[in-house]
Amino acid sequence: MKLKPTLAAILAASAAALSPAHANEVEVLHYWTSGGEAKSVAYLKERLTASGVSWKDFAVAGGGGENAMTVLKSRAVSGNPPTAAQIKGPSIQEWGELGFLADIDSVAKANNWDGLLPGVVSDVMKHDGKYVAAPVNVHRVNWLWANPEVFKKAGATIPTTWADFMVQAKKLQDAGFIALAHGGQAWQDATVFEAVVLGVGGADYYQKAFVELDMDALNSATTEEVFKVFGELRQFIDSNSPGRDWNVATSMVINGEAGMQIMGDWAKGEFGVAGKSAGTDYVCVAAPGTSGAYTFNVDSFAFFNQSDAGAQDAQQAMAKEILSTEFQEVFNLNKGSIPARLGMARDQFDSCAHDSMDAFVASSANGSLVPSFAHGMAVSEAVSGAIYDVATNYFNSDTSANDGTSQLVSAIKAAM
Repeated sequence: MKLKPTLAAILAASAAALSPAHANEVEVLHYWTSGGEAKSVAYLKERLTASGVSWKDFAVAGGGGENAMTVLKSRAVSGNPPTAAQIKGPSIQEWGELGFLADIDSVAKANNWDGLLPGVVSDVMKHDGKYVAAPVNVHRVNWLWANPEVFKKAGATIPTTWADFMVQAKKLQDAGFIALAHGGQAWQDATVFEAVVLGVGGADYYQKAFVELDMDALNSATTEEVFKVFGELRQFIDSNSPGRDWNVATSMVINGEAGMQIMGDWAKGEFGVAGKSAGTDYVCVAAPGTSGAYTFNVDSFAFFNQSDAGAQDAQQAMAKEILSTEFQEVFNLNKGSIPARLGMARDQFDSCAHDSMDAFVASSANGSLVPSFAHGMAVSEAVSGAIYDVATNYFNSDTSANDGTSQLVSAIKAAM
């Protein structure tokens, strides 16, 4: 959310004239509208209603959240932001710098959030050392989802390297299946691109190039190899891909039309809604070349300043509920993610979630835990938008890997 100076000034000026929300009501802006996501939101609404807080739903469709952020900025400019909004990563800090976010540090301290949350999560939720947002989960983005029956029919095996991916995808294709289910939207292109970055270059390269934005790392032979591999995936995607929503692509794997999808673990929520079981009806493995690493995406709700005391109380109740053990368990079982809160019981979670929990702990210890640049956790919105544009344009053209690298470097420089 790179706000231009003029817009930032308007926003800061309007902060003092916020329209109050109704007492004991939270108006929540989010973009969770697919099956598993909607089920997760419904549970939060249910929990708040039971505690005496009414929920005014403000859902804006669009899996990557771009539409929701456009609406949020419009509401903020008019001096009428929602009570809470689904925001993450650097955008939380940017809204905090503008003076829009409410201090919920008293709730955090009373409930020991610093002791319950990993540092990589709690740091993102704070502005000027105080909590302004509450995390609902941790998503692993670098997943590959596969239909084992499709692979069996094609005589293929689930790939663990990019070189093997090309071999196995060709077998799926030759057997009459769509090898890679994909939605031709910018954020989905960036999600796949990110998986290739991590799989080809490793966590150290990923960190230097796409988190620290080191120009030597970006303008390197490794980046050219990333674009080369990324471009080779085009041949395994069907012609109806443009504009397809991510959950529709997931359904292609579920119903056996396609063999694989590269997508974050929110896809698991769709398998769950369809009544499918992990390890039997579908397989979850790390995206090729990334088994020892973890790209994380933390969903969170940031709280906006409210002048009404009842609305402030409602915010506090929502923040407290989000980090409760009951909510963290049920929400993440529905969503496909893992709890943001540490020390949760694992018995209700499936093998994919156990793998994610184990990988999260292991990667945080060995230095291969990295924030998702495709999902707003690593860089500013302006930089991530530049990466989106380059990845999408490259994926839908016959540009060379060398040109893709040059365009990426130029676009990131211009966005910084």
